[in-house]
Formats: sequence, structure tokens, C-alpha cells
Amino acid sequence: MRCYYCGASLDFTDRCPECDANVHIWKKVNRISNHFYNEGLSRAQVRDFSGAVASLQVSLRYNKQNIEARNLLGLIYYEMGESVNAMSEWVISKSMMPEENPAPAFLADIQKSKSELEKTNQTIKKFNQSLTYCRDGNYDLAVIQLKKVIDLNPRMVKGHQLLALLYMREERYDLAMRALRHAEKIDVSNTNTMRYKMECKSHLKSNGKLRHSKEEEDTVTYQSGNDIIIRPAKFTDNSPVRTVISLLIGAAIGIAVVCFLVIPEVRQQANSAASAQMVEANQTISTREQTISSLEDEIESLNEQLSNSETATDSAQSQVENYSKLLNAYASYAEEDYTTASDLLSEVDDSLLDDNGKTLYDTMLSDMQAETMAAALEEGLVLYVAKDYEGAIEKFLTIAETDPSYEDGEVDYYLAFAYNYLEDYENALKWFQITLENTSDSQMKSTSTSMSEDLIARGYSAAE
Repeated sequence: MRCYYCGASLDFTDRCPECDANVHIWKKVNRISNHFYNEGLSRAQVRDFSGAVASLQVSLRYNKQNIEARNLLGLIYYEMGESVNAMSEWVISKSMMPEENPAPAFLADIQKSKSELEKTNQTIKKFNQSLTYCRDGNYDLAVIQLKKVIDLNPRMVKGHQLLALLYMREERYDLAMRALRHAEKIDVSNTNTMRYKMECKSHLKSNGKLRHSKEEEDTVTYQSGNDIIIRPAKFTDNSPVRTVISLLIGAAIGIAVVCFLVIPEVRQQANSAASAQMVEANQTISTREQTISSLEDEIESLNEQLSNSETATDSAQSQVENYSKLLNAYASYAEEDYTTASDLLSEVDDSLLDDNGKTLYDTMLSDMQAETMAAALEEGLVLYVAKDYEGAIEKFLTIAETDPSYEDGEVDYYLAFAYNYLEDYENALKWFQITLENTSDSQMKSTSTSMSEDLIARGYSAAE
């Protein structure tokens, strides 16, 4: 610890050995700051990031030169997806202590990747745009924009929370719970997340339906920072405007930091990345050409055997045609035209293939099945979000018939809710019970148990 007057190193006494200043209060302030730093560190170690941020901010309020607290605050911001706030803390830390400080190393790691910096910039812009959509009442556009934000930065807690609020507004509590589970994995003790989950659970227990009072219909709810703002639907509050302005200022600071740190290496990194991508593309093309060449050689060999053996003409011709179909299927597969590849592959008789051909056949069949199931799940979720429950059920059933435990029972879970929204309670009860058998997710188990007990209490039985 150093004297705040002359900068001399202090001993155990309450007087500076150089300037004889009374440093009793100064030492006490530093002890308080260190106490809150230790408290923030303990909370961060158990992923209580919200509590850690609060403790570290108090620590810095007592001693703004507490470098350890400032660096830790930056790391927590970065883990919560708030990259601009993290870089701001590290830049301040670097300016206060240029030497023997890990903050420059943190900034250098971010500086190495131009794509990471661009992604950070895009995340801030899209999140600000989603806030604007919420303020203007364009909630559908806000949901679309927030999904893009989460794709760019899956660790952004505020993005998951705001998306959950928008789903809750539409009474889509199952989707809201899914967004809140993602937020909880990042920050386990965030009070907003826990409050939203309690609200969702209460409505899911009442069969997923919420009756709005006239007072609720006349109000609009949105999130500003860590606060929930409730205002009349026809009244404009200035606090979101100030929030957007603050975020824009933070984005401007982040852009300025990026410009000063990244520009000297941008061109070199771009050239290196382009060269690496070119090498990778050439290797991929070479591998595919070798595979096709190998198959062509096999076909040529079979043709030679056909011409030299009249007694095996029919068998050899069948093998040639079979390998031709396999080659055509692989060509479509290599171009990622999985629909055509699947149709061609269904015409191949795998019993006529040798070991290499059988391995290629099994690999393509497995990959296309995985792609088909993933595409069916994505299409089903899109239809589910659009409230086309019959279409969603059709997609989900194609997956469940192939693999009932696909994605840890998530397909069974959404099938149950889709039937429930269609008031087909017998099938809903059936799929809630199947979910309990196939999932290991505690939240889905809890919700499925509650819904099953409610349906049974109402006199319904599971469909055969």
C-alpha cells in the first residue's frame, strides 16, 4: 500500500514514513475496498455474477485504483456478454497501471480477432435496435432481433432476459422458460432471472394460460438495464431513451478502443485468415476428388471384369449400376444437396457393395439422417413459435418415431405442449409421461410432472 500524498510505501504505523501524513483513514478505506473485492471474488467463483458486480462496484467506489477489483469486474462483464463494458474497465485499468497488469493481455486477446470485434459491434447495435422496437411496440421485430443477438453472443444475459419477457407477454411461458434457463446457466443468482422463472412456473401450473386484466392491457412492460419498467401504453417515458443513449455512448467508446488497438494488425490478420481458408478449401476439394476418383476406379475395374467374364455379365452389370448410383448420391452429398442424395441412396443395394463402398454408404446414410432430424426439429420449432401446432406435431412426430430420446427428450416435451394447446389432453398426457422417461433435464421433468398431475386430476388418461 502506498501513501496517497507522496506515493511512498507504507508500514504498519498510521503515519507515512516519508511525508508524515496521517494515513489511518486511507488504510481503513483500502481495507473496506479489499473486503468488497474478496466478497465479489467469492460470488464470481460460484457464478453469482450479478452479486459479484454489485460488490466490485462498491469496492471501486471506495478505491478506484483497486486494479484487481477493476480487472475482475471486466472479466465478469465479458463472461456476461457485455464486451464493451469489459473493455472499458480494462482500458481504465491499463491507464492506471501500465506495468505488471494483466489488463493489456486481456485486450490483446480480443484484438487478435477482427471477427470477434465485429461481432461485438453488431451485438450492441442489434440489442439497441431491439430496445427501440420494444419501446415502439414492435414486439415481433424485437423477438427476431434478439434471436440474432443471442446467435452472435450466447452469453448475453440481458438478451436472454428480454427475449423471455417478450415471450411472457405473448403467454408463451414454455419458450420463456427455455430462454431463462440459458440465462441461469450464465448467472446463477440473477434476481431478474429468478423472478421471471417464478412467474412462468405459476402460469405453467395453470395449464399455460394467463388472464389479463384491463389494467394489464393498458400497460407496457420492458427492461432497462437491470430494472423492469412498467408504463401506460400511451405514455412515453424518457428512461429508455436515456438507456439507449448510454448504450450508444458505450458502443462509441468500444469502437474507439477497437480502432486504436486493432488497425495496425488488421491487414496482416485478414491475409493470414484468407490464406488459411484457401488451404482448407483446397484440402477439402482434394479429399472429395480422391474419393470420387476411387469410386470411378472401382467402376472401371468392374467394367473390365464384365468384359472378361460372360458368365458374370448380369451380376457385374448390377454392381456397375449400383456403384454408379452410389457415386451420383455421393456427388449430391458432397454438394450438400441432401434431398437428392437421400433419394439416390435409397436406390442403392448395399448388399452389392464392398467394404469401402459399404463404409461410404453407412457414413452418408448416418449424416443425412442426422441432417434430416435436425432440419425437422428446426422446422417444427418455427411452426410451434408461429402457433401452427398441427404442423409442428407432424414434424416432431417424424423425429420421435425415429429417436424418442432425441435432444434429451426436448421433442417429446414440445409435442406434449403442442397437444395441450390444441386441447388434445389425452395425447398431451401421453407425451408428458414419455418426456419423464426420456429426459434428464430437471426443469423439463418438473414441468412435465406438474402438467401430468394436473391433467390426471382433471380426469384425463393417456392416449394409447
